[in-house]
Amino acid sequence: MLVYGRNVALEMLKNPEKVQKVLLQKGFDDKKILSLLENSKIPIQFKSKQEIDRLAEGVHQGIILYVRDYQYYTLSDILSNNPSFIVILDHIEDPHNFGAIVRTCEAAGVDAIIIPKDRQVQVNATVMKTSVGTLNQVKIVQVSNLASTIDYLKDHDFWIVGTALEDSVDYRSIDYSGKIVLIVGNEGIGMSKLVTKKCDFIAKIPMYGTTNSLNASVASGIMIYEVIRNRK
Repeated sequence: MLVYGRNVALEMLKNPEKVQKVLLQKGFDDKKILSLLENSKIPIQFKSKQEIDRLAEGVHQGIILYVRDYQYYTLSDILSNNPSFIVILDHIEDPHNFGAIVRTCEAAGVDAIIIPKDRQVQVNATVMKTSVGTLNQVKIVQVSNLASTIDYLKDHDFWIVGTALEDSVDYRSIDYSGKIVLIVGNEGIGMSKLVTKKCDFIAKIPMYGTTNSLNASVASGIMIYEVIRNRK
């Protein structure tokens, strides 16, 4: 997988064993990154701007890293560490939303993120860049069936909190002190009907302006930090 950008590079180079090769634009002068590379055994190649432009699909800031593909965790891996806060993404399609949610989860100390294998954006270069490299610190699980996964988590004493505007309660009225799974729905249609039926609570964030909904990553941030706030 190719990732690019200086902030991502700085984060990735904290774990240089995951970086296979680095391409630098001729004249690259970021002293901090150059110092990290000098102290590593990562192969480096210098390329022209045109060559770097052809490889990168976005703003690369003169650096491209070849990194190992993300290694997903299993549900057993996660539960063996006695987690208390898990986020489930119910078919998020925008890699920028996914990356922003990953970054928020890392900042808030969420134990894991669960995503479905189908009809869900997977970990890719855009997700890595948007998360500013924090994917290395976040445990992501891929599952074949969200509904059965939710049932399994319920059997492990988790309360399931979904997010929707209809048939819901103010997100601030819910007790988040127990073991919590927070579900974030698809950008367009929200949670699926089957997943909605599995929820113990459906939360909504009140809208006071003319907008009737929030971006998925923004709503996730509000909900995640409400869970954290309730635990203090």
